[in-house]
Amino acid sequence: MAVLLTESAAQRVKSHLLSRGEGAGLRLGVKTSGCSGLAYIMDYADQINELDEVFESYGVKVIVEPDHLKYLDGIQVDYVENGLSSSFQFRNPNVTEQCGCGESFTTS
Repeated sequence: MAVLLTESAAQRVKSHLLSRGEGAGLRLGVKTSGCSGLAYIMDYADQINELDEVFESYGVKVIVEPDHLKYLDGIQVDYVENGLSSSFQFRNPNVTEQCGCGESFTTS
């Protein structure tokens, strides 16, 4: 099982954690949303719960609740800057369909 950040994503998360002044890492999960069923959620975690799965990329901890891991196993999160816009992008091998707007997805 693996959840990975690219170096660019890890640097962006590190910078936000430093500006917050606290935090154990990045919490990654999914929620029911959109026309395809699931959407990614990202937040900063101030603590790691006993049952959480913890992965580390470039010195950043990525924290995932066990129930979410089946949707996120193998995902790579990147941070991309393109001109004036920037965003986190998800490369998830579990995705079987994505909605047209790119906000939600389904897995098998």
